[in-house]
Amino acid sequence: MTKKKAPPPVADINVTPMVDVMLVVLIIFMVITPMLSKSIPVDLAMTRNPITMPDADKEDAIIVAITRDGQTFLSPGLKKTEPSDLAPAVKELLTGRTSKMVYIKADARSKYERVEEVVDNLRAGSVDEVGLLTEQTADAKKLEKAQAATTK
Repeated sequence: MTKKKAPPPVADINVTPMVDVMLVVLIIFMVITPMLSKSIPVDLAMTRNPITMPDADKEDAIIVAITRDGQTFLSPGLKKTEPSDLAPAVKELLTGRTSKMVYIKADARSKYERVEEVVDNLRAGSVDEVGLLTEQTADAKKLEKAQAATTK
């Protein structure tokens, strides 16, 4: 009786399990990534001398976003609302808060009429402090960095 020899060891790497795991991870990222967006993408108006508003970056900041096509969204929660419905919604969000500031994040190409309508409705909802979020122009950023470097 002859002894059967074992097949020679396989030197190739089996990549099938790795591909399976990578596909599962890819699907998970594809599903979760759209949910991570916490704000409406808008192109903010450019300004030379913006005022820093660090409270606007907080998670519980009340932000009204106005898109290019005139849609209005209220954060936190990213609820699509009509400007006429803003007053009661914002009044409810402001109850119990020490800061009564509401931030407006309007697209640079949105109609001024819509921004004015939002501000009027916020004022009707007894909002006294309104902040307009903008971006600093590239020229102003360079000038600011140069001034900071010379003062050191």
